[in-house]
This record gives sequence, C-alpha cells and structure tokens, in this order.
Amino acid sequence: MLVCFHLVDAPGMTEKRTEIRPAHREYLDTKKDDMFCAGPLIADDGETPIGSMLVVDFPSIEAARAWISEEPFTKAGVYDMAKITIYKNIWPKGANVADTAG
Repeated sequence: MLVCFHLVDAPGMTEKRTEIRPAHREYLDTKKDDMFCAGPLIADDGETPIGSMLVVDFPSIEAARAWISEEPFTKAGVYDMAKITIYKNIWPKGANVADTAG
C-alpha cells in the first residue's frame, strides 16, 4: 500500500536539516525500489525547505510508522508535525480523467 508522509519542520530547523540531509537521503535510499515520490516542502519564497512529502509503498501502515520513526530527520527532531496516511493514486501522470476511478 502507498503511504503518504506529510512532514512539517519545527521552527529554526534549516541548519539542522542541512547537516542531517546526507543521512536522510541515505535512509530514503533504503526504500528506493518502493519510492513513489519524495521531496521537500518549500516556503512561499520558493527556496526555503519547510518539511518533506514522501509517498512510499509499504506492506502495512504499521511498517510505515516503524520506518519513519527511524528516519534521521525524525530522530533529530527536525519535524514538528507528521501526518501519515494511506494514499491511493487514481490519476497517474498522463492519464485522462475519464480513465481514472475514484
């Protein structure tokens, strides 16, 4: 099942985020075959990272929660808010709305 992680940084985490980014990316790489999409959430200035959004395939929501609990940004307290939900992709890139269900 696809699981969406909507993760918002705590205030003042820009430096810590930069410092930990290599470990974060290495950890994400452990799920590269299951990664649907991933990237930073960006502030209105178009540049400043303020969080992360990931959609990853997991066998269960419990497995997803266990995985994110070990993620380096999570462990370092970068995230202030974490919303974890099951995601259903009903409109793949390039699909016509008439071809989608749901």
